[in-house]
Amino acid sequence: MKSINLNISFEQYAGIGELTLEDRALCELSEKALASSYSPYSRFRVGTAIRLASGETILGSNQENLAYPSGLCAERVALFSIGSTYPDAVIESMAITAQTDNFEILKPITSCGGCLQVMAEFERKQNAPIEVIFYCLNGEVLKVPSVKSLLPFAFVEDRLER
Repeated sequence: MKSINLNISFEQYAGIGELTLEDRALCELSEKALASSYSPYSRFRVGTAIRLASGETILGSNQENLAYPSGLCAERVALFSIGSTYPDAVIESMAITAQTDNFEILKPITSCGGCLQVMAEFERKQNAPIEVIFYCLNGEVLKVPSVKSLLPFAFVEDRLER
């Protein structure tokens, strides 16, 4: 038996003001995306902004449904939009934030496992890392250099690609 440790590296910022102008703008766009969230059941709005290598930015927000499993997270809304509209696009970076009127969010929210798997697929497809920024409104920011840092055991089966 072998015991193996995995380590991830990420950057931690006290607030959005410490980011580069480019990253700050992406976070501000993720905040703008909150306005299109359809979340009447959870009242937990999530917004994402994705910067493509072309310079274009795609927004996404969570979309709920009374039949809960039929809803979709903000990350997947934006990523699937990119996949269908810009199938050959290269994603450089994405920022994710959340807001609710029910309580104060005190730390950055992170993506769910389903979103991480989809993010990992896009990273694998483009064979280049996707930087992920988790942005807490009026608070801390976490920045990860690659989705692989967040999901080191992403589902991969090379034989399905044949």
